[in-house]
Amino acid sequence: MSRLARTISESGVYHILFRGVNQQNIFEEASDFEKLKEIIEIVKQDLQFEIYAYCFMSNHVHIVLKEKNCGDISLIMKRILTKYARWYNTKYGRSGALIANRYKSVPVEIDEYFLNLIRYIHQNPIKAGIVDKIENYPYSSFIEYINKANLADTNFLLEMISIEEFVEYHKELENMKFRVTDSKRKTDEDVLMFIKKNYSIDNPKNISKLPKLERNKILFELKKEFSVRHLQRITGVSRGVITYA
Repeated sequence: MSRLARTISESGVYHILFRGVNQQNIFEEASDFEKLKEIIEIVKQDLQFEIYAYCFMSNHVHIVLKEKNCGDISLIMKRILTKYARWYNTKYGRSGALIANRYKSVPVEIDEYFLNLIRYIHQNPIKAGIVDKIENYPYSSFIEYINKANLADTNFLLEMISIEEFVEYHKELENMKFRVTDSKRKTDEDVLMFIKKNYSIDNPKNISKLPKLERNKILFELKKEFSVRHLQRITGVSRGVITYA
């Protein structure tokens, strides 16, 4: 079966995720983390992309980057992953694939959820139980925001929010889960985010409590994006009502 074509980001910003094959570690010691940063810096100088957030975990990596030219993302990731895998395999005397399948990428809009995504990425080490404070983890862009920027392009985000607000914002645990997959299948999180963003409704079950005309208008619009079965499960509204809305 052929691979699905990647979705193109209109903003040029992508949330990237790549993992070690079979969930194995892709970093064994501090120098490995530093080597990946070094490689990214080299590729970054050449292809002139920007990095708004990153977090290197033991067996996976999150990066939010903005390409300079449409389509650069494929070349950027190919160079980074090829260079790192070759270096890692040589260092540890191994052969074969290091990264599972291909990297995952999701287009990112610069909207009210952009900050949620950044916080989600920075809080990975906390949720994994590695540290109890974000600033204690040395391999994420959070420390570049509060100290000195190196790999990360911090000015873009800090034009939206002050550093004081940025730090306070990260003290609240991010409860949204940002799916990173090439699949076209919509998830519950996609539905929840769409409803919250477009209708300012935090709990989709509240749609059933709206006046009939308003409820049906929202359901009619939602059917253009999601299946009736999916909407029935998320909103609690009966299949018949959704179908005829």
